[in-house]
Amino acid sequence: MKKLMKNRIVIGLVCIILSLVICFGLTPMFNNALKSKVQLVRVNTEIHKGDQITEKMLTMVETGGYNLPGNVVCRLEDVVGRYANADLYKGDYILESKLSDTPMLKNAYLSKLNGENLAISVSIKSFAAGLSGKLEAGDIVTLIASDVGERRETLVLPELKYVEIIAATASSGADHDVQADVKDGDEQELASTITVLATPEQARLLAELEQTGKLHAALVFRGDSTQAGRFLEEQQRVLEELYAEENAEEDAESGKEAEIGDEAEEEPIVDDGEVNAGGR
Repeated sequence: MKKLMKNRIVIGLVCIILSLVICFGLTPMFNNALKSKVQLVRVNTEIHKGDQITEKMLTMVETGGYNLPGNVVCRLEDVVGRYANADLYKGDYILESKLSDTPMLKNAYLSKLNGENLAISVSIKSFAAGLSGKLEAGDIVTLIASDVGERRETLVLPELKYVEIIAATASSGADHDVQADVKDGDEQELASTITVLATPEQARLLAELEQTGKLHAALVFRGDSTQAGRFLEEQQRVLEELYAEENAEEDAESGKEAEIGDEAEEEPIVDDGEVNAGGR
């Protein structure tokens, strides 16, 4: 009975000590964190992707320091003169990840070509063919060919099942993401061509279909680049299988032609003199 009482007393003392620590230690620290104020840089006008940031576009504000992102910018000098690599809107705080030290190149997507793939543009010949003007860079689409040849066939080709769009461009030459900044009341131009990333085999096929039919884009995926990469990997696998079969057939035909040539060389050549002598 005495041991039980002692245990209860010890537990009671521990609980009292813990409550004191929480009340007079942790709670004041938490309250101080909530009350702490920091100076942050905030956007006071819309800034478009690629714009150089000036001091007039920014303002300094005081806000609570609790639960702020670790890469939020707190000093004007860390922002002024740099370039936005994403659209910023009035009232936004600026994160370091949305700033760049170098200006964005016009048509920067073309600078990513590495010699393995090509950029090729194909025409959007109707409003419906271009997904009603909703195609954007980064979309994964299936390109369907219609009115092909004299029989006006519609073809869904395995070579064009998953293709990445890198630009949708209006007849004026402006890309879709640039046209998104048109002023209110102005009519936005619809894309008349799409530029896609293609292997040499796909580029050859697209150039042929551009002349012999019409292309329709069916949206497959829009979103996370990692998931988009899986579609492109699957397309690459299909291409490797298709062209491996073609190469095997070509090698087989070449082998047959070589065998025929060898047989022709091995046929005996009969001398005319010997033939005449035999005739006598």
